[in-house]
Amino acid sequence: MVKVLIKKLNPEAKLPSYKTKGSSGMDLMALVDDKIIIKPNSSELISTGLSIAIPEDLEIQIRPRSGLAAKHSISVLNTPGTIDSDYRGELKIILYNHSNKDFIVNKNDRVAQIVLVPVLKVDFEEVQELPETVRGSGGFGSTGK
Repeated sequence: MVKVLIKKLNPEAKLPSYKTKGSSGMDLMALVDDKIIIKPNSSELISTGLSIAIPEDLEIQIRPRSGLAAKHSISVLNTPGTIDSDYRGELKIILYNHSNKDFIVNKNDRVAQIVLVPVLKVDFEEVQELPETVRGSGGFGSTGK
């Protein structure tokens, strides 16, 4: 298990946690003074009250919660959101309401999940030609339905 330093920016903030032994993501809870209403087809920035020191070879991905997506059409706008290892500010979630109804976010609602993911650094080498593949330059549905 990787140790990651986390700081509560507000004593009322809740630390993320795994809900089951097999969970890959940890739930993030909203830290809002008053409820936030997300209007249909719009987004709101949701505070968590947390800051994390992510190890250099990792990133945090902010992902939607499947229950919010399935039941309320709520997603993370920039899915997956990336938190870089050198960021030390507050974790905030951009929630988007895809539905035609208002969605209310209350204090301590589980609004997203975080997954720590390894980051592979690359060194690009510019070339005149790339190796051929069966697919070639076909994209956007070129392999069938």
